[in-house]
Amino acid sequence: MPLDRKREQGPLKHVFGPVSSKRLGQSLGVDLLPMKSCTWNCVYCQIGRTKHYVTERCEFYPPEEILKDIRDALQAGTHIDWITFVGSGETLLYKGIGYLIEEVKKMTAIPVAVITNGSLFHFSEVRSELLLADAVLPSLNAGSEELYERIDRPAPGFTFKQHLDGLIQFRREYKGKLWVEVMLLNGLNDSDEALNELAAAMKQVAPDMVHLVLPTRPAPEQQVVLPDNERIDRAVAILSTTAPVLHPAKGNMDLSNATDLLEAVTAIVFRHPVQETELMAAMLAVFYGNKEQTERTMQELFGSGRFSTIEQAGEAYWIMRS
Repeated sequence: MPLDRKREQGPLKHVFGPVSSKRLGQSLGVDLLPMKSCTWNCVYCQIGRTKHYVTERCEFYPPEEILKDIRDALQAGTHIDWITFVGSGETLLYKGIGYLIEEVKKMTAIPVAVITNGSLFHFSEVRSELLLADAVLPSLNAGSEELYERIDRPAPGFTFKQHLDGLIQFRREYKGKLWVEVMLLNGLNDSDEALNELAAAMKQVAPDMVHLVLPTRPAPEQQVVLPDNERIDRAVAILSTTAPVLHPAKGNMDLSNATDLLEAVTAIVFRHPVQETELMAAMLAVFYGNKEQTERTMQELFGSGRFSTIEQAGEAYWIMRS
């Protein structure tokens, strides 16, 4: 597993993983955007602050280039449960995602998921581009304009009503799996009042499932703190009145099929911080529990100069060196 490929070949690829998660199993990520292109500036965003809002849809990269990366990943023979369109920002800013989904479904029977903040669903053309996806995972973090502004911090002109109405309309048109994500944040949306407001909004959307997620990775704002277990259980109880709730649980990173460990780790860290202990566990699996080889490889990876570390809640995370 060579560690000597050029740096620019890793982060600029459109495909990364597969990454293991409770929600999507072995998920092959497809990144459609330049860093960071978003309609929101969420307090919890794992890829950092939005320095300049992007609100106009664009074909950021040639679709043929993206499809080639996907085709190459499929031909590698790695086990993949889902092909997941994501973005270094808001996924649906990529104009033409509908075409990409259609072409991927011609290549393979592997289901396609799209992770989005849902902020563009008030546009009919956006909703129509997602109708062939097998699962769509939009965000709904608040049940009021006030909390929407505090948590999601949208671009000027984006409102909570617009966001909620877009989700409701999409649900009416979309026949696939609608799994709404809620980022639960201590002191922001984990009170009974906030959760009841959120449940009222969620009932109008009528998702197939609610995915409760936690800010386990470093966030750009100091006020982002993990809720305690009592608040998590309370959120599950209240939101379960609207749809089944998937309790937050961390998946395991799987690097066992990586042909180039440096590029595989770079592609993941480029898109979000990675807990060092999680990376170590994945490496141990690659080397069948050989601690000496694992530690040596970790040192080689870090010695590439691509990464640095930060600490959150006593845990070290690998990030890209600036």
